[in-house]
Formats: sequence, C-alpha cells, structure tokens
Amino acid sequence: MLSPRLRFAPSPNGRLHLGHAYSALLNAEIARTLQAELLLRIEDIDPVRCRPELTEALIADLAWLGLTFSEPVWRQSARMSTYRAALDSLRERDLIYPCTCTRREIQDAAGEARDPDGAALYPGTCRGKSVPEAPHAWRLDMARALALCEGPLTYIAFAPGGPDAVRAADPARWGDAVLGRKDVPTSYHLAVVLDDAAQGITHVVRGQDLDAATDLHVLLQRLLGLPTPRYHHHGLIRDEAGAKLSKSLRSEALAALRERGVSAGEVRARLGFGGA
Repeated sequence: MLSPRLRFAPSPNGRLHLGHAYSALLNAEIARTLQAELLLRIEDIDPVRCRPELTEALIADLAWLGLTFSEPVWRQSARMSTYRAALDSLRERDLIYPCTCTRREIQDAAGEARDPDGAALYPGTCRGKSVPEAPHAWRLDMARALALCEGPLTYIAFAPGGPDAVRAADPARWGDAVLGRKDVPTSYHLAVVLDDAAQGITHVVRGQDLDAATDLHVLLQRLLGLPTPRYHHHGLIRDEAGAKLSKSLRSEALAALRERGVSAGEVRARLGFGGA
C-alpha cells in the first residue's frame, strides 16, 4: 500500500491569486491530517503562455504563504518524452486519431452540443478518415476506448473528515477529447494522469472546476493501466460579484496583496486557515 501523498500543481501562465492560495493551503492541511507527503508540480506544458519567471514567482508566493514541499519539484516541460511515449502507445492501439479541424469548423459542426467545460463538443469529423500529413491534434476515440473497458468506471471521492463515496465516471460526455496537439505531445488530461501515477499520488485535492475532468481521467487511467487516486474537489473562491477568481480575468494576485501590505497570516485567516 502506498504511503499517502498529495500534490499542488499550478501552471505558470499568470500570477497566483487567492483561489490558488486556498487550494494550496487546503492541500497542506489535508496532508497534515493524513500524515502525508506534499509535492509541488509545475504544469508548464504550454510553451507559449508558461514562462520561467512566472514559475519562480509562484514558488516565491507559496514560500511567502509558509508552505513547504518535498523535493524534487517536477516540471512537466521536462517530461515530454514520457507523454509522447504514452501517446504513441495509444496510437498503436488505435485509440487515438489525427484531427485537422479548426475551432471554427468544430463550432459549426457541433451546433449547440457542449462538453462539460462549455466548449463545442467535437462531432467526430475526422474519425475514420485518412488524414494527410499536416498539423493536427490527436483525439481519443471515445467509443472505441469505452468498448475496451471491462466493468464500471468508478472512483472514490473523499471528504476531509467525512466518509468516502464511490462515484461513477461518465467520460462519454467529453466526446473525442484532445490528448495531444501539433506542437505539444500531450494535453492536460494525459499529462496529469501520467504524472499522478509516476509520483505515487494517492489523494488529489483540486477545485470543483475540475470535477467533471475526473471522469475522463479515470478512463485514461484504465486504458493506460494506471492507479486511480482518491479525489476531493473543493469549492471555489469567488469575487464580490460571485465570479470565480481567474488569471484570465486578472483577479488580484498574491504579489499585489503583498505589495499593499497584506500579510501572509491575514491571507491565511481570510481563507479560513488561521493566521499562523
């Protein structure tokens, strides 16, 4: 049986805000309760938006909050060969196929159909086609993948201080999800299941905005022969208007709070973790 291990896995595509702070502090609190190891993983697979200076900034923000992590710090950008090998394995099993559709083409073909993230649900235009050598994405053949799975797809949802619950996964609602792109041999979904397995993660604590993604992750774990951790999806920190804090909406960064004289203890107290 694996020793309990958690991870906090931010992306260096913007400065950390209170939502990230809450998730990191909750991971640390649950790790203490479980007497578990807490790791830091840098999810920097996006070569355009992720920048080294933002990686250093987020590490500084986490240290300011008083958080410590076991070494080493993993960077997904250093694991592209691992992701490529997994993608190749799926391709050899005819579980993925190349897609040359543009976003506009997908939108026009999908109509009103949406995936759990609200994006146009891919209608399978390129599935079964002979695609010429051209820039493309690699998509999971959802129907074929589900046909290969024996038995129900389930996972354990845990609640800190509460009972575990077995939940059924419904990956079909994601359709033929993208698992790799023309410039990066992975996607968030593929990279995260490979890294959680490689790092021996037993408990995943992340925001409710990733709850639906767990269905797809459980399927990928089954296809790749990987263990499925326990999952807890926490509530999101919202602004005064009720909107989720977001880098894209330029929510106030921890660095800005620090510059205004707000202490780390005040941030912790505001988020319900005491002022220590």
